[in-house]
Amino acid sequence: MASRRFVPVIATGLIVGLLALVGAADQARPPARATAGATLKTAWGEPDLQGIWDGDTLTPLERPERWADKPVLSDAEAAAVEEWVVSQPGRDDRSQRGTERDVAAAYNQHWLPPAQRLSDRRTGLLIDPPNGRVPELTADAKKRLADEREYLRALLDGTGSGRPGSKISPRRNEPPPGYNIERMNRSDGPEDRSTQERCFGASMPAYGGVYRIVQSPGQVGIYIDSGQGQGFLRTIPVNGTPHPPAQIRFLQGDSRGHWEGDTLVVSVANFSEKTDFRGSRENLRLTERFTRTAADRLTYRVTVEDPTTWTRPWTFEIAWQKQPEKANQVYESTCHEGNYGLLGMMANTRAAERLFAEGKGPNPEGQDNATGGGTGAPRSVANFPK
Repeated sequence: MASRRFVPVIATGLIVGLLALVGAADQARPPARATAGATLKTAWGEPDLQGIWDGDTLTPLERPERWADKPVLSDAEAAAVEEWVVSQPGRDDRSQRGTERDVAAAYNQHWLPPAQRLSDRRTGLLIDPPNGRVPELTADAKKRLADEREYLRALLDGTGSGRPGSKISPRRNEPPPGYNIERMNRSDGPEDRSTQERCFGASMPAYGGVYRIVQSPGQVGIYIDSGQGQGFLRTIPVNGTPHPPAQIRFLQGDSRGHWEGDTLVVSVANFSEKTDFRGSRENLRLTERFTRTAADRLTYRVTVEDPTTWTRPWTFEIAWQKQPEKANQVYESTCHEGNYGLLGMMANTRAAERLFAEGKGPNPEGQDNATGGGTGAPRSVANFPK
């Protein structure tokens, strides 16, 4: 797998702490050496998972219908898919010059480099259920998600993206049915904007990014570089301590690990309502398994459970590739530090409201500030031409 492009950003206290942990761990152990038939070990005798790992992949989470009976492609098939997907313009599609889509795509793909390879030539990451598809949603989850979609759709009424002939919906004055994570057509305050815009849109389980793992006795640290400034740091106790009481909640959940042979097994629970993974929120529970299968390879397997969202648990797996050990290759994701985008969104809306009140501009409630111009045709294995 080709190395991901690493983009330096301004490091703050968090990354300083991480680098200190890296330095301490490096001093505590001699350089790891790959030995045929032997597991790499830390100086204190635990399996060594440390390093910079690239988990980017073109393989989608779910197996596309066209490959329903083909979980793995041949070498030639995989090469053709990889070449086609990487060649697509994606966000850099400027074919509709002068349109809202053209302007919205101005933040080009250079800063979001695509993955280069399928994971082990697989057509989907899911390994259970055997059909490679996420299990059916429960009735309650379907209703919950339908309520959220209807609310977001209602806020588009009276705009060019709303229902034909519709007027501005009175639901603009209602709170959302659940904690908002999406781009809604309202900017009364920061929580009307998406969690991506608010810099905490990355959710657990975090897959498809770059990971820096460091270890010390009884603890594993993982820094996750994901998306556009959405990265975060995980500190995982590996000492037998239990999860905190259920009333204590965390955006990325609470992680507790233990060793099963050469595999680090991590239970993640106590998520908050601000978490969202495919419709699952505070009831999400994960069981992660990290296994170093070679000097340059780590297998990451996750079982996902939420009986209020899916009719059964499900599991996916992805191979991580070790990257060269170079100083400062992974930086803290700073997102809006030094970037006043969210403040600008709020200020722009307030200015438009003042102008409208003075009869000098259109009603901002009648403008679509949610769907924007889209991001162009996605680079997706599912769109590979038949």
